[in-house]
Amino acid sequence: MARRAEPLGPAKSGPAKPAPRPERVAAFRLGLTAESRAAMLLIAKGHRIAARRWKTPVGEIDIVARRRRDLVFVEVKARDDLDAAAEAVTERAKQRIVAASEFWLAGHPDDAQCFIRFDVILVAPGKLPRHIANAFDATR
Repeated sequence: MARRAEPLGPAKSGPAKPAPRPERVAAFRLGLTAESRAAMLLIAKGHRIAARRWKTPVGEIDIVARRRRDLVFVEVKARDDLDAAAEAVTERAKQRIVAASEFWLAGHPDDAQCFIRFDVILVAPGKLPRHIANAFDATR
């Protein structure tokens, strides 16, 4: 008769972590789906995906892609319509992406020779994603 597997390592003490709220789970799934659609669009346009959901102490970059000598940092926004997605790209989000890109360049010094670009891809249900190349620059 087979025995039940016991967990490895010490048992966690303290209260159990509460389950995430259903609306947060739905938002997380929507974000992953939107990022996948955005990555497919970039690949179709000849980009190579270097990283997805790249985390830094100052924030996350949704997609890092390369095409020829271009290094592209992409912010993906998913909303019910494309206009709402465009409005969701705030100045604070732009600053976060620029700061996170500096961490990328510090860890990938060869990329400092590339042409750096900040793009936005807007995603809405039932619509083709909208790619806005060079949506903003790194000036603060």
